[in-house]
Amino acid sequence: MSMILSASVIRVRDGLPLSASTDYEQGTGVQECRKYFKMLSKKLAQLPDRCTLKTGHYNINFISSLGVSYMMLCTENYPNVLAFSFLDELQKEFITTYNMMKTNTAVRPYCFIEFDNFIQRTKQRYNNPRSLSTKINLSDMQMEIKLRPPYQISMCELGLANGVTSAFSVDYKGAGKISSAHQRLEPATLSAIVAFILSLLCGALNLIRGFHAIESLLQSDGEDFNYIVAFFLGTAACLYQCYLLVYYTGWRNVKSFLTFGLICLCNMYLYELRNLWQLFFHVTVGAFVTLQIWLRQAQGKAPDYDV
Repeated sequence: MSMILSASVIRVRDGLPLSASTDYEQGTGVQECRKYFKMLSKKLAQLPDRCTLKTGHYNINFISSLGVSYMMLCTENYPNVLAFSFLDELQKEFITTYNMMKTNTAVRPYCFIEFDNFIQRTKQRYNNPRSLSTKINLSDMQMEIKLRPPYQISMCELGLANGVTSAFSVDYKGAGKISSAHQRLEPATLSAIVAFILSLLCGALNLIRGFHAIESLLQSDGEDFNYIVAFFLGTAACLYQCYLLVYYTGWRNVKSFLTFGLICLCNMYLYELRNLWQLFFHVTVGAFVTLQIWLRQAQGKAPDYDV
């Protein structure tokens, strides 16, 4: 019988399951496919936004958008147009129900398990297409699949060829391999924008204090030149944090932690020139920006891949 068996919602950057249907069948083939779900979830950032994996009598289909992937397991003869229309409905409802800040900051698996209610209702409708309670226009989806068919993932790419796990790099038609130098970051959240502005503010404050320190040094020999260096290093660190927040680079997270460490060292040296509230503000902003850099990960698509 042609039908959808299960569905999951997964965060792309780290494979964290956000929600899933709770009625998995217990057949051997289905249990094996659950293992593929876990393997795919760890590689979503390296995959195109629409893919299919054929596993014997079952297919795993998924789409990804805005850092979240929607994955489903169905029988091999289930129509592609219905499968991706089902995933499209899950995507629209999830985006409407939960904002990006919640999905980006989630730390517990299945923290949106209540979304399962919508998954169940939608799955029941799509498992009985003749009695769909709402009319769905499949012509647009059929045309989209025809013009841009889902990427077919092979078992070899998944790292299961001959039982040997291999490095997984996707080379799909018209896109080429993903270059880390051209990767795009996920869309900026409100928190990331606030962090960017605060980091610029801290950089400006350090710059102003640095020029004042230069004036004091010129007027009096009592000013320590090292204070000037600390102020300008603090400015450079804040501006570099802004850069890391906006652009993708290699070792981005490591660089952000090292930059935060530099901010802390500069403020420790400037302890005599700043009160505790000023020190707390600069260090807290540095930590907040570092967190936002860590949360805003790469989308994992090639630069010319047009979604």
